[in-house]
Amino acid sequence: MESMGKKKPRPCRSFTPEFKAEIVELCRRGDRSVGQVAKDFDLTETAVRLWVSQAEVDAGERDGLTSEREELAALRRENRRLREDVEILKRATAFFVKETR
Repeated sequence: MESMGKKKPRPCRSFTPEFKAEIVELCRRGDRSVGQVAKDFDLTETAVRLWVSQAEVDAGERDGLTSEREELAALRRENRRLREDVEILKRATAFFVKETR
């Protein structure tokens, strides 16, 4: 009786950009509502709405960060982390060179 009324959380899934684009196109056609498209493809309505919203931003129809800007920010973070890693390795190399002499 513990599980009555409680749904198991859905496992996190990932989708290709092509699949997302198809779903967005289905929603934009207007044949079916976002909720119906989500139901037909076993997706959450929230995810589909986010994909549609992001597509509108990318197309310049709505204000917000484009996917490219988000990717750029992620790449800058990764670049900064990698530079820090290189700096640490340089210091470690210098330390061990001194120790071996």
